[in-house]
Amino acid sequence: MQIVIIDYGAGNTANVKNALEKLGARPIVSPSVREIKNADAIILPGVGAFGAAMKRLSKKSQIITNAINSGKPFLGICLGMQLLLDKSDESEGVNGLGIIRGKVKKFKVKLPVPQIGWNKVENLRGPLFEGIDDFYAYFVHSYYCKPKDKRVIAATTKYAKSFASAFYKKNIFATQFHPEKSGNVGLKILKNFIKEVKK
Repeated sequence: MQIVIIDYGAGNTANVKNALEKLGARPIVSPSVREIKNADAIILPGVGAFGAAMKRLSKKSQIITNAINSGKPFLGICLGMQLLLDKSDESEGVNGLGIIRGKVKKFKVKLPVPQIGWNKVENLRGPLFEGIDDFYAYFVHSYYCKPKDKRVIAATTKYAKSFASAFYKKNIFATQFHPEKSGNVGLKILKNFIKEVKK
């Protein structure tokens, strides 16, 4: 079982790798198109700006899309979740991966932006949250995902307004929060992802 964490200069790759290793997995962190093609599953972490991230991904974008369309388990984390959508308020004119239809919107709330810290994740569904009840996870973000098809939403969180904090669609999993920074429950979520990879 080979899990590849995509290294494109915009991710929390070391923390994600360490968390997976705690669970007995042997992931590799790689920018290599060949490694991504040969992977059994791929993880796209990310922090920073939408437009800059898409530019860094460059030619890898089509490889990632092909891998997802072929049925490989995919986990997007934070910015990695947002990149699944078509566009973002953060970077007008830049196309995302477009795997999930929708747009990334900026928080327009009276609370501090970015949202930094622990917040409740609820309305859970899908294999990523198997055996898990509503929980608190660690967030760092100024933008949130607004998918056109609400059926892809696998969890919600309130920050003045309710937003999608996770996606689940077939082999696609994504979290706006950082499971690798969310303690034991975050490890449980990653363990559930590993279970999906092994199927």
